[in-house]
Amino acid sequence: MRTTGFPDLPLDQVRTLLAVVDEGTFDAAAAALHVTPSAVSQRVKALEQRTGRVLLMRTKPVRPTESGAVLVRLARQVARLERDAYAELGLSGGGEPTRVSVAVNADSLATWFLGALTRVPREPELCFELRREDEDHTAALLREGVVMAAVTSSPDAVPGCSVRALGRMRYLPCAAPGFAARHLHGPLREVLAKAPVVAFDRRDDFQDGFVRRLGPGQGAASPVRHYVPASEGFVEAVAAGLGWGMVPEPQAEPLLRTGRLVGLAPDLPVDVPLYWQQWKLDSPALATVAEAVVAAAAESLRS
Repeated sequence: MRTTGFPDLPLDQVRTLLAVVDEGTFDAAAAALHVTPSAVSQRVKALEQRTGRVLLMRTKPVRPTESGAVLVRLARQVARLERDAYAELGLSGGGEPTRVSVAVNADSLATWFLGALTRVPREPELCFELRREDEDHTAALLREGVVMAAVTSSPDAVPGCSVRALGRMRYLPCAAPGFAARHLHGPLREVLAKAPVVAFDRRDDFQDGFVRRLGPGQGAASPVRHYVPASEGFVEAVAAGLGWGMVPEPQAEPLLRTGRLVGLAPDLPVDVPLYWQQWKLDSPALATVAEAVVAAAAESLRS
């Protein structure tokens, strides 16, 4: 007897929805599933009728709606559980490695995160699919079901996910000595907003936030800014004198020691808390990766 009051979600329809999102079109999904485009369309429509929601935006490529993203995440989680079950039963299909997808910010990727992955045991064999994204936006990839886990800056768990604190990444305002001599004469709160600045990309407002922190009434950093969308390249751009920037402490320290960088406000570091979020699944592969990441973060990040 059914007592939940919830409609059943046929897995073939849910998997078809995932295929359409992954392949981008109904025709491509049909080819991947070895069915007709008409069958794909009928399954998606049936799922929309069953849930009472529009699940796909019929764009090119197709995109899930907010409700569709929930079911896409469900489909990926079911697929993960199926693969884990097959592996435990010895039915994993010729030793095919388990793939673990993780969203991680560029600074973590450049400093401590890859070292964490080397701690993961060699057996069973895993393959990592890393998505580089700002820590403020990695949670969106979790919410959409694109990745299984993420390093985020949010302590608020994405629905269906657990969250653990990793530590704090410290950033230091830095510049090359020659740049500081040319542009930073006078009180820092007055000159820094006018000096050329390096930013990661157009969404990066970290440097703007530091300028505002220097005193009331302060605006953003200078409109003269250079966009360098790679962590190592960002640091090199600051060290080369293109502008000042907020540099992760692990990358700043060796350059400060050798004199390639100078600290602009040693008493005003900025700490960004980082968290590990992952699907709430009883997945041995995901649990193994999580333990390695947490252990490495404990050694590399500030508590």
